[in-house]
Amino acid sequence: MRNRILFIVATIGVLAGLVSAALFAVRTKPLSPVFAPAANPYEHGVYANGIVESLQESGENINVYPEVGGTVTDILVREGGRVARGTPLVRLDDSVQRATADQQQAQADAALAVLEELRAQPRPENLAVAAAQVALARASLKTAEEQRRKNQAAYDIDPDSVSKMVLDDANNAAAAARANLAVVERQYELVKAGAWKYEIRNQEAQYNALTRAAAASRALLAKYTVAAPVDGVILSITATVGSYVSAQGTLESYSGGASPILVMGTGDDYGAVRCYVDEILIAKLHDLEGLEATMYLRGTDVRIPLEFVRVQPLVSPKIQLSNQRTERVDVRVLPIIFRFKKPADIKIYPGQLVDVYVRAP
Repeated sequence: MRNRILFIVATIGVLAGLVSAALFAVRTKPLSPVFAPAANPYEHGVYANGIVESLQESGENINVYPEVGGTVTDILVREGGRVARGTPLVRLDDSVQRATADQQQAQADAALAVLEELRAQPRPENLAVAAAQVALARASLKTAEEQRRKNQAAYDIDPDSVSKMVLDDANNAAAAARANLAVVERQYELVKAGAWKYEIRNQEAQYNALTRAAAASRALLAKYTVAAPVDGVILSITATVGSYVSAQGTLESYSGGASPILVMGTGDDYGAVRCYVDEILIAKLHDLEGLEATMYLRGTDVRIPLEFVRVQPLVSPKIQLSNQRTERVDVRVLPIIFRFKKPADIKIYPGQLVDVYVRAP
């Protein structure tokens, strides 16, 4: 009985092994690729990673930063929208700066009012008062002179008719009236002359200083509205209503780093590709001006010819594609910029990674 059981178990094991061997020996047909991988179209071609950008005469995409810090109150554009140069893009809270500008403008207006007052002198009412004072002083002098003359005549006829003290008082009164007339006449001339030229010059300087301060405040107030620096298309908007932005940009939600509040592109019929050639392959590219290259869109079998634009003559660490400034970098690359005509039936966006082959002699 025991031998029979062992025989059955051994037979089952042999059958299981044969079935397993048969199953594992069957080869499954590999799946066809979703798209054809990028193949080198040149006999001697140099491969490079590339990133799509908007076509610029120099530089990359247009990063827009505010010149002042503040809380975002309005975002006036949408991603993908076309804007003209000077179009308002984002508004920041400008309540404090607006109050400061209004205050400095009010100070400039007050200084102008004082300056106009000085220039308008003499005031007719003040001149009339001064003229009346001159007339009164002349009348007083006439009265004092008459009184002195009468006393002097009486004294000359009969010295005993007028005391020496009365005659002296009459002479003193006449002298005082004459001096008072001289004072009011000079006062009249002073009023008639108007404001002193140095007072006007000083007030003009104060008015000019306050006017320039008000103009500077208004200019700073205008910075709280971020405008488009060029004609173009809004590629991305990082800022949101209620978020705080500064001259360094805004805090990007996903990477945690500082980024521009907007990114713009030119949106022309042509796009640009910035490809990064490994430093060990640079020696294979001799005639940079006559470079020929082809771009492959990842995930498709589309290939687009490229036209050479320029070389950024600075070999730098290969961190542009990942933007990770703290990663360890062992490869340095040379950026070369090409341009291409955007196809009508395929959407190509800035920031898209592509494969580039550059023809080497």
